[in-house]
Amino acid sequence: MKNFLKKIFISSNNLENISQSIIEISKKTPVNKIFKAINNYSTDSEVRYVGGCIRKILNNEKVDDIDMATNLEPNIVCDVLNSNNINFYKTGIDHGTITAVIDEHKFEITSLREDVSTDGRHANVKFSKSWKKDASRRDFTINSIYSDIKGNLFDPYNGKDDLKKGFVNFIGDPDKRIKEDYLRILRYLRFFLSYSKKSHDKDLIRKLKLNLNGVSKLSKDRLLDELKKLIKAENLEKLSKDKICLELISLIFPELKNINIFSKLNSLKRQIVENSDFIFLISLMVIDDTDNSDYFFYKFNISKKDEKRIKKISNFYKEKGGFKKFNEKEINEIFYYDGKQAVLDILNFKIIKSKKIDNSLIKLSKTYINKIKPIIPIGASELMEKYKIPEGKQLGLKLKLIEELWIKNNFKISDHQVEKIVKD
Repeated sequence: MKNFLKKIFISSNNLENISQSIIEISKKTPVNKIFKAINNYSTDSEVRYVGGCIRKILNNEKVDDIDMATNLEPNIVCDVLNSNNINFYKTGIDHGTITAVIDEHKFEITSLREDVSTDGRHANVKFSKSWKKDASRRDFTINSIYSDIKGNLFDPYNGKDDLKKGFVNFIGDPDKRIKEDYLRILRYLRFFLSYSKKSHDKDLIRKLKLNLNGVSKLSKDRLLDELKKLIKAENLEKLSKDKICLELISLIFPELKNINIFSKLNSLKRQIVENSDFIFLISLMVIDDTDNSDYFFYKFNISKKDEKRIKKISNFYKEKGGFKKFNEKEINEIFYYDGKQAVLDILNFKIIKSKKIDNSLIKLSKTYINKIKPIIPIGASELMEKYKIPEGKQLGLKLKLIEELWIKNNFKISDHQVEKIVKD
């Protein structure tokens, strides 16, 4: 028994760097309050880190979220958090997930589970006391690694070794695991692009393709959420050069027509991509001369704010014939009415789409990075007092003309120009 436990629980003495990284999480976040509350509940109660945060620590990545697993059932977790004055909300209590909130930090705590039945989208579960059974229902070996607060790992499927060697292995039969939840096709692609050091397994790819129709069963929200995780700067160049990943992504998301744009990035374009968010990266892939971007909005539920942002780039692109002609005056107008983000989106879009390096565009883009929206130097009260213009329609018209000229003149206007508009 002792030898068996030694194989499963990897001593922190052999993994000092990993242990230190895990201990650092406890120092930088208040997660130790959760460990203390649950571990002290009874002699058998326990909570561990699990999944992404451990995978990222092992791979020397930044940890941006913390997931935990516990052998307590959800209602007991709620009681424990309550009695320790830890705020929480029931994220998905039917499936065992509670989100604890401490000092604006969020921690997802999920009870150990076993799948009772699955339909390709959701699983009916029953709660368990077995860490091994909970691990067995997870998708990939690299996601089934647990750790206590001191950095002692529980790794029943050798996920740590797979991560080190660059293997993205399903736990159990891939075909069965995919049919349990078709989102795993996308998750395989994401993890392959992020972690694989090997070629695709031909038999696995065949199984992924045979199950592609099942993706249609998934909700658009789940698909979009997984796409957000996949579409990151470090993945895009790999994706555009990996024929298999590219084929599968194109079949699942046919709206992403321009992924190939990331295959040949110079240092400047790569820097822009690395500093860009999901919405801008999506705009590079969905905007073309057709109504493709509109179809993307129809298919996926993105916010009105994000939709407006993509539309601004798309409309400018179409009005200017692919940005063949535009000048600083037009950019100033966008800056004033739509803000800095719209200007940088348009300029960066053009820079990345251009085959040649346009130094004037690069220079123009740099001027807007720290530019503050100007305030028009003349208002209604001044016109009314100085030029005796009464309040009403005429005043509004004069102000609009002054504003338009001020914008066109790079936010400059003389008293003579104002006077001319007023007297005309």
